[in-house]
Amino acid sequence: MNTQTERRREQRLRYHWPIWFAEDFDGILSQGQMADVSSKGAAFTCYADESCPSPGQNITARFSVPRYQLDEAFDMADFTRSGHICRVDSINGYLRRVAIQFAEPLPFKPGEQANAKAEPGAESTLTATTA
Repeated sequence: MNTQTERRREQRLRYHWPIWFAEDFDGILSQGQMADVSSKGAAFTCYADESCPSPGQNITARFSVPRYQLDEAFDMADFTRSGHICRVDSINGYLRRVAIQFAEPLPFKPGEQANAKAEPGAESTLTATTA
């Protein structure tokens, strides 16, 4: 029986879209793929190489988040956020899942949009989740 307590205060929006990040945004940017986002943080995957951030590290990330409208249409809102790496988990020998907490929250809650079930692009699937 799984008695794990849900600690998240906000639903996440799960989607797969590029994210670019670096410790110094004036340097070379690394690319990852967004896994989920909330107003206060995100999780993304990246290659398990020297550009993968470490827990405790501060990075700056550039990414886009779908903003839904009443007619189920959406626009992509672009953001640049600095943040603190909370966790890095190994997926396999080649990939890591990185969790970042933003220094400044997004101006909306991506997973709690009224129409968070559309699909922006063939390669993306969006679902609101609390898990």
